[in-house]
Amino acid sequence: MRTWFWTLLLFTVAVVLAVLLRENSGNVLILVNTWRVQVSLAFAVLVLVCSFISLYILIRLLAWFTGIPERIRSWNLRRVVRRDHELLEQGWTELLEGRYSHAEKDLTKLLDRSQDSNRQVLAALSAARAAHALGEYARRDQLLSTASEKAGPDGPLKEAVATAAADLYLDQGLAQQALDQLLPLQQAGARHVHTLRLLLRAYRQLNRHDQVFVLARTLKRRGALHENESRQIIEVAAAARLRETLDTGEWVQVWKDLKSEERILPEVALAGAAAHEAVGKFDDSSRVLEQAIAARLDPRLLAAYSRADASQITHRLQKSESWLHRHPNNPDLLTTLGNLCLAGQIWGQAEHYLLRSVAQRTDARVHALLGSLYDKLGRPEEAAAQWRLATAVGTALPVLAQDAYLPPAEMESDPGVFHAEGLAYFSETDFPVDWNTDTTAPISPTGVEQYRPDASHELDEYFDSAPIPGIGELANQSAEGVKSASK
Repeated sequence: MRTWFWTLLLFTVAVVLAVLLRENSGNVLILVNTWRVQVSLAFAVLVLVCSFISLYILIRLLAWFTGIPERIRSWNLRRVVRRDHELLEQGWTELLEGRYSHAEKDLTKLLDRSQDSNRQVLAALSAARAAHALGEYARRDQLLSTASEKAGPDGPLKEAVATAAADLYLDQGLAQQALDQLLPLQQAGARHVHTLRLLLRAYRQLNRHDQVFVLARTLKRRGALHENESRQIIEVAAAARLRETLDTGEWVQVWKDLKSEERILPEVALAGAAAHEAVGKFDDSSRVLEQAIAARLDPRLLAAYSRADASQITHRLQKSESWLHRHPNNPDLLTTLGNLCLAGQIWGQAEHYLLRSVAQRTDARVHALLGSLYDKLGRPEEAAAQWRLATAVGTALPVLAQDAYLPPAEMESDPGVFHAEGLAYFSETDFPVDWNTDTTAPISPTGVEQYRPDASHELDEYFDSAPIPGIGELANQSAEGVKSASK
């Protein structure tokens, strides 16, 4: 567009000059000492234009010839940059494809060849990631150290090196080393989302729940965490803070700092209720659980609600019955009512709620509660049946065939001690019995018949089932061993 504009402008100027010069037939007189030159105005203008064009072309030619060395240097630089970019692009592509050994080789080649610090840092960090994927942690640390040296005092490059190193350390489970890389960034005022995410991962691995709680809130406020993920992290961290500060009494301040939507999270409500109950605030404990259960009928909350102090049983029964009107077929709520009735010794209602619960869902805990109830009511057969059901539900019992066993052996005529490994009888001297000789066996003072080395016995008369294959060979080998020992 610009070319067309200038072309049109030149043509316009040329036409205007031609018209003006045609209408004006003046002359131009040039006096130089004794010289006198007189030309027409049109010729003078033409000479001036041609002189300007010639001078301009001459100056451009001189500038082109004098700029040849600079153009050669620039061309070499562009060629080097293009080669580095191609090698860097190839290494990144191989890294993304999972060909880590090839990626590390190309990126290391770029690191040794390039003269630009930025590309050296990028190549070193990418090669470190490839070495990390190959499990070469020593080589990875060396590449990270090289990247840190190449970055120098440059702020953005130093931050990139620290962030990449922390990410790799966290992937290996070295949370403290990752934290050593990230803390200087945080102290310097870095508030990037990725840095905060890495700090959150490091604190979670180190179980530092205070920092996890604060960072999760910050990332949630900035929209950097999904709602479900942030809620789960806050729930675990807040509950852990309450449990850790229970002995020191600082849990009161922790509980006050929680928002209303955080207090009704199941784990937080359980920890808060346990803390209130530990200091004897049973009404507050019930209130905490009730607020959480009203938001969600979580089985864990209902199970905790059923473990009530004696002073809270009546109140919790009334509250649970009000929930039952809205959720009449919830098995966990029915189990809670049954358990509360058991604690309050309301046997009939306990049986009613527990039977309704087990009708909705088979649960070993409900069967066990029914077994305890029937045992208290003096109905042992029904209690045993419920306990058997609880065992069958809670344990994977093997399926036994009815006729897959042999009848019991006849043990009345068992003469003495039978050695299961050698299939031979032993005498008082603990030597194997030689049963090939015919000798009457003595009777011990205990009334058990003993067999001496020269005693004889028919093995087939002892066993009441089919004879064991190879028993004769074992007996002959044992007898030959005794004879050779006696010789």
